[in-house]
Amino acid sequence: MSGSWPWFAAAYLLGAIPTSWIVVKLVTGKDLRTLGSGNLGATNLYRQLGWRFAVPVGLLDMAKGAVPVMVFGPRAGGADTMAVLLGATAVLGHVFSVFVRFKGGKGVATGAGVVLGLAPKAIPLSLLVWAVVVWVSGYVSLGSILAAVALVPAVWFLHPERRDLLWLFGLLSLAIIGLHQQNIRRLLAGTEHRFQTRGRGSASA
Repeated sequence: MSGSWPWFAAAYLLGAIPTSWIVVKLVTGKDLRTLGSGNLGATNLYRQLGWRFAVPVGLLDMAKGAVPVMVFGPRAGGADTMAVLLGATAVLGHVFSVFVRFKGGKGVATGAGVVLGLAPKAIPLSLLVWAVVVWVSGYVSLGSILAAVALVPAVWFLHPERRDLLWLFGLLSLAIIGLHQQNIRRLLAGTEHRFQTRGRGSASA
């Protein structure tokens, strides 16, 4: 483990690349942290620039989680546990980016990239949960929370060979849920903003 620190540094720095901030800065000259919800995630980017920019940035954020698992992990040793830890480090970098004063996104897309690298069959189920919840309720935050909740059972049933890593997937899910604590408070208070779907509301904070 002691000889793996360069890989952890690389995973953090990769995750810390503020993709949405860079895109908004290049296109508009503005700081995404001062726009909309101030969050450096794909939802706030969509609010500012639309799907044409939000989709590729979301895919890049997923890659930031997948690359440490699939590329760095095998080279760092330590088998699957090391890969998950490297992926979690990338998520940490995304959420607390050194490049934007430690204010990043909520790690949903980057966390999905980690899962994609180790338990790809779980992604469609979590994505389905997210899509249905967002379509029915209009709340992106609620969809993200319930998709995180669905992750552990999805891995259990679809990837029995990964059951020894369930505790790590569980920690990843809890971290994503914890990062949505302000959204949870607003959901309970009935003040959370709705995503613009079926002509209702505005993009979710």
